[in-house]
Amino acid sequence: MAHAPPVPSLDRSFEVVADLGPLEDHGMTRAGHRRVIPVIGGTVTGAFTGVILPGGADWQTVRADGSIEIDGRYSARGEDGSLLYIRAKGVRSGDPEVLESLLLGEDVDPVAYYFRAALTLESAAHPEFERSVFVASYVREAARVRYVAYRLT
Repeated sequence: MAHAPPVPSLDRSFEVVADLGPLEDHGMTRAGHRRVIPVIGGTVTGAFTGVILPGGADWQTVRADGSIEIDGRYSARGEDGSLLYIRAKGVRSGDPEVLESLLLGEDVDPVAYYFRAALTLESAAHPEFERSVFVASYVREAARVRYVAYRLT
């Protein structure tokens, strides 16, 4: 007898508010149009609660159509002193006018653009994060990014 695979659902796990430094535009490189946005602080609340440590960044590649490949990497220190490494690989896309408004730091309703990522989490103190798949839905603001991370069941 063949079993059907389980249908996954989403369990809200934690929320991130990442404070961002000024955009560094590296221009057209061999990888494409490269931008780096420093992560300078922030918070994590929910299944893991702590502060985002400065020193991370989002290494972006801007595609020919204006969509952005996201590659965010940063660490958080939990209230218990433990560390959590977060890597976010995803896409932000939308109409060119909307993407330009986001770049200018304007307030844009998140339903006007697509901003999602798959998260990889690492933590020696919290191995439960390493045994699941997480996805996130984002909101881009002028000087920060917010997202809710969901564990795929």
